[in-house]
Amino acid sequence: MSKTFVGPQLRQLRRQMKHTQAEMAQRLGISAAYVNLLENNQRSLSVQVLVALTEAYGVDMRSLVTNTEATRLADLRAAVRDPIFGDDPPDLTELRAALDHAPTLVERFLHLHQAHRSMADQFRRLAGQTGGSDLRFKTPETAIHDVFRAHENHFDPLERQAEDLRARLGGSHDDMYALLKRHLRLEHTVTCTVQKLSDMPGALRHFRETDGIVHLSEALDHPNRVFQLAHVIGLLEARDTVQSYVAASGITSDAGRARLTVELTNYFAASLLMPYTEFLTIAEATRYDIDRIISGFGVSFEMVCQRLTTLQRDGQRGIPFFFLRVDRAGNVSKRFNATTITLAEEGGACPVWDIHGAFQVPGQLLPQFVEMPDGGRFFTVSRTSDRPNVGQRYQDRRLVVAIGCDIDQAHRIGYAQRFNMEDRTLFAQIGTSCHVCPRTACPQRAHQPLHVTLPVDAYRRGQTRYES
Repeated sequence: MSKTFVGPQLRQLRRQMKHTQAEMAQRLGISAAYVNLLENNQRSLSVQVLVALTEAYGVDMRSLVTNTEATRLADLRAAVRDPIFGDDPPDLTELRAALDHAPTLVERFLHLHQAHRSMADQFRRLAGQTGGSDLRFKTPETAIHDVFRAHENHFDPLERQAEDLRARLGGSHDDMYALLKRHLRLEHTVTCTVQKLSDMPGALRHFRETDGIVHLSEALDHPNRVFQLAHVIGLLEARDTVQSYVAASGITSDAGRARLTVELTNYFAASLLMPYTEFLTIAEATRYDIDRIISGFGVSFEMVCQRLTTLQRDGQRGIPFFFLRVDRAGNVSKRFNATTITLAEEGGACPVWDIHGAFQVPGQLLPQFVEMPDGGRFFTVSRTSDRPNVGQRYQDRRLVVAIGCDIDQAHRIGYAQRFNMEDRTLFAQIGTSCHVCPRTACPQRAHQPLHVTLPVDAYRRGQTRYES
């Protein structure tokens, strides 16, 4: 079993209670010297001391032993690489020292940096508007992204619950539609019907729990019909687990809490259709060949890509991926992130990143190596994902899904094998969006950056009208 170190958390708890090390030691029944060793991560936390902490201070055990260090380190590393700080960011040793010795300061620094980014985004939104706006506003999508980020895109109680149900269902992945319908009928007295488009205008699924009926639109293909039934089972059987996460999220708006409920229930549905251990085994064996994973589970491209971002179970981790879904106009409709990259929150993704090029070659997977302004390098793949056709007015509802990982993980992916990753000319120079990108002389620049003044010379025309 791995050792558990809780130095910063223990120190913060003691300071909040305004206790000395001697006073804490007396409450816990240990020596002051041992408290000092615990706070400096020179001793791991024993079960006896954990129980004593719970009894003496009334703290939740999970709040002490939850491993957030990796996430915090990634967030801190990304924040200090923000171009507003200039070059020469602190190295990993300095960042780890900050986390160990000043966790509260780090937390407030990250909060301040997030507020800065949100305010910059708000100023951009207000640029073409009249009237005021609340600069502290955070969209439900951003709040949900932050919840998933805080949990490293992994919710183990939902995983375990889904694994247990999958084992009870039995059968093969090819039989999932019938198995889920049978489970709903026998366990919940819920029946499923497929309705014509004319009978369900504007909806793909309608579940009336009081009536015991799930209506699915005929516009859904087979993988999505299966997914919607898995989602309904999640609403019925994972409700308490999902709501515990919603309650702890800090999201106060009804819309935000409802959206988080949907995303967490979707998480359960994906875990049910693609059980963790089996999914990770196939992913590793095929070198993350998405098409072969699709064939193994009978799911869609988008489902597999999003599932790949969740492989963060302790002792059984896969490659950390980010996930982004955009439409033809560049609007970001979904994003999840288990890496250090900073993703655009909405429209305006970098045009140098060839994610939009996938629209020109539907169904073809496009690999690309990219480098962010902070020097972070990533391997990405993009491909189109077709949405259900709900009528003649919406013939082309095609989106593009992109996933990517840090370059030091790319050697584990089959799609990257044919490239020479030591060749720096292989990497496209991208940014989060033009509004916050500090790159000069970029031929694709569409906006003046908010925090950098680009040189303009009336007697010289540069590659764009924003710089000379």
